[in-house]
Amino acid sequence: MTKVVPDSKTRDWLLEAAKRKNIYVEGNILKLIDSDPGDTEFADYIQKSIEKDQDARKRRLEITRQIQERNRELLESEEKIKKMNEELFEALQKAEDLRNAAEQAKEIAENDLDIIQKRTQNELTGLIVRVALYVIVGVGTLTSAMYAIALMSGVDTQVIGSTWSNMLGILLTNAFSIVGTIMGVKYASEKMKV
Repeated sequence: MTKVVPDSKTRDWLLEAAKRKNIYVEGNILKLIDSDPGDTEFADYIQKSIEKDQDARKRRLEITRQIQERNRELLESEEKIKKMNEELFEALQKAEDLRNAAEQAKEIAENDLDIIQKRTQNELTGLIVRVALYVIVGVGTLTSAMYAIALMSGVDTQVIGSTWSNMLGILLTNAFSIVGTIMGVKYASEKMKV
């Protein structure tokens, strides 16, 4: 395209706008405007308009670069924050897994302790019952043997017979009392755990 020289009215209006308001033509339109060969005032106006346009373009370009730099920094920050959030989420997940594992270990330990306590209690109960039965059977056998010896030797057994009968009654009562007490304690301890 060829350059165009504006008419005198447009020329004067552009020069007036520059003087009064400091407004100059900008952009690609400057490539199409020319001045008359002898009109140095309008030639200076066009030159000044081109310089101002170049300065404005440089400022806009610098602002665009700054914005792009800030955007790049923001994107990098966003990536860092995203990565930190992922790491935080993973750490929280691991902490939750550890808490669950600790609770499971606690439950297992409590169950094992309960089983050990019950087994120990059952062993102790069995030992007490066996010892009590050995004592009862031993005393009953000894008393019965003494009564049998007294009967065979022909000694008066009236006092020994009633003593023997009382002793067997006491032994049976004690045997049932021991077994009942043990069963009661065992039942009570099971009720308290529930």
